[in-house]
Amino acid sequence: MPILSIPKEPFGPAVMTAAPSAATRWRVRLTSATAFRIESLLALAVMTAVMTVAAWPYFLTVSNALNILLATSTLGVIAIGMTFVISSAGIDLSVGSLMAFSGVVGCLAVNNLDAPWPVGILACVIAGALAGAVNGSLIARAAIPAFIVTLGMLGVARGVALVLTKGVPVYGLPDPIVYLGQGRPWGIPAPVILLLATALIAHVVLIHTRFGLYAQVIGDNEGAARAMGVRVERMKVLIYALSGGLAGFAGLIFAARVNAGDPTAGSSYELTAVTATIVGGTNLFGGRGSILGTVIGALIMGVLQNGLNLIGVSSYYQQIAIGAVLVFAVWLNRLNRSEGRRR
Repeated sequence: MPILSIPKEPFGPAVMTAAPSAATRWRVRLTSATAFRIESLLALAVMTAVMTVAAWPYFLTVSNALNILLATSTLGVIAIGMTFVISSAGIDLSVGSLMAFSGVVGCLAVNNLDAPWPVGILACVIAGALAGAVNGSLIARAAIPAFIVTLGMLGVARGVALVLTKGVPVYGLPDPIVYLGQGRPWGIPAPVILLLATALIAHVVLIHTRFGLYAQVIGDNEGAARAMGVRVERMKVLIYALSGGLAGFAGLIFAARVNAGDPTAGSSYELTAVTATIVGGTNLFGGRGSILGTVIGALIMGVLQNGLNLIGVSSYYQQIAIGAVLVFAVWLNRLNRSEGRRR
């Protein structure tokens, strides 16, 4: 197939007039699989070393490592969905609220409606996916900027969760659901296993399916994606539905951990998820994504928050640190993009 254009950015997928050739597909798969910056691994190693010294002897222990992984699991699942959105040159600021909303819906389903526990699990995921599909529909079909749509959904989803619960957490979940948050098969926290399974599936989807390829092509050059026959509007709806569904899954994990649907859960998670995604190497401007990089980014955020907690740093200063990391990650992103264009 004739190539319309090949972006100068080193990781941007080639854009074609029809279905991508085998060479193009393998190029995108390779760059998506290795898109995380080596700086991310170095930052994780350096931060781990610093926190080990600063919080000695409490940081570098097996129990604390499991605590970091456990705390990272919910954020990691949300950030994986964010990877698909940002790869398509979008943004989803509603994920934290959708996490709380979905957890509340699942808890109300099994408590107030006496639904079986599998229905409660499905209710969490479906509630998030439907809200995400609404985001995608408004963005793609009503041509409203993603920032505005998802910012509005942030308020709507959080408000609905508070109305449904009157601002009070809904306690009590069936044991099978609680096990998803508190169980420890083979000594490993169940949420960590769920995160790893989600990351593996998402990695395959991103680099081995047309869905993942098209998401990145849309982010690289939407006009060329239309020229090659991609149904951009439908893809955007599906991408945001996936992000919402994973936020709902994260809401299920969080609710299972605390045995309650908390309408205030996930506050500021959207900022942390975006930071983890960009730190991991996903291009803020679209066209490149890495699930492995996102998991590394989520671990960086987990190590940062855990270490600051052990040192006794106030949560207010932790927000400052997270914001500073986000700005630094965007700056690195722009540097890499500029270097790619010069090449």
